[in-house]
Amino acid sequence: MLRISAALGAAALSLAVGSLGASAADYPAPQEGDYVIENFTFHDGETLPEMKVHYRTIGDPSGEPVLLVHGTNGSGASFLTDGFAGAMFGPGQPLDATHYFIILPDAIGAGGSSKPSDGMRAAFPRYNYKDMVEAQYQLVKDHLGLDHLRLVMGNSMGGMITWEWGIAHPDFMDALVPMASLPAAMSGRNWMMRRMLVDSVRTDPAWNDGNYTEQPPNLAIAQVWFGLATNGGNMRLQEIGATREKADEYVDGLLAKAKAKDANDTMYQWDASRDFDPSGELDQIKAPVLAINSADDERNPTELGILDAAVKRLPNVNAYIIPESSETKGHGTTGSQAALYAEPLKSFLDSLPE
Repeated sequence: MLRISAALGAAALSLAVGSLGASAADYPAPQEGDYVIENFTFHDGETLPEMKVHYRTIGDPSGEPVLLVHGTNGSGASFLTDGFAGAMFGPGQPLDATHYFIILPDAIGAGGSSKPSDGMRAAFPRYNYKDMVEAQYQLVKDHLGLDHLRLVMGNSMGGMITWEWGIAHPDFMDALVPMASLPAAMSGRNWMMRRMLVDSVRTDPAWNDGNYTEQPPNLAIAQVWFGLATNGGNMRLQEIGATREKADEYVDGLLAKAKAKDANDTMYQWDASRDFDPSGELDQIKAPVLAINSADDERNPTELGILDAAVKRLPNVNAYIIPESSETKGHGTTGSQAALYAEPLKSFLDSLPE
């Protein structure tokens, strides 16, 4: 497994943290579009007459194509931040938009793509990650006309979907970079917390089997609770809440800003991970893999040894573990602090055959 030593890690972290305050890189403005898949068939045989896939692209279509997949509750726009795009898309950066053609789809159930809140509510098909991969594959191949991708890369849910991409279409990409994820069954604390978040809505009297007239109020509070329990980083949160008063102040700020998203959409998004388990099919992956995780990832603890086992099992899989510090954000590190792993990512991409 590719890990950096404590000394090198501290130096890299210091350099990266110093660069996080920079403004967004100079890259082409994203272009948005929609692709409607007629009679889309889900993994369980259920169909949707029209499945809309919303997407963004950055760069010239003649560039090497890269697919970036966002996390749960996000959208393709989640990558358009200083913390990620500012360290990735600029000239000379790992995903230089003058060289790559970057594709940012909104997954099924999220952003501008088809989702329960469009009208079907709880009657919307109960999709999973395999369905997301299939919709993205049809977008890339049938709509954008691409027969091959240079890279599939994703964060959190997008990281899990990246593993699924490598299994479902092993010859379709040159490389895979799953982040903030583990190639194993959804289980342990990760699933327990998701289950509790979903149940917090289902047990809210206002939910009314998904036919609510106003957003169930439990959801906004439950999302703050879930975020604190599975995100943020132990050292960072301890520093923020060094006293009970400071901790209360931080929580009060989060609650004041909490906004309930659509409950059906949210429940579907978290529930989509229920049957994720690529562990028995990892041998089907052909493309080189660089898995990037943070040492303080609350949802994917390094001490479980799951990623270590995958690295030992598969000859083309390496991992880069970002050292924990008071600057890292636990599970949120990879999605918001791309400067912390920009150098190893660029080295990995540069090592790929033309």
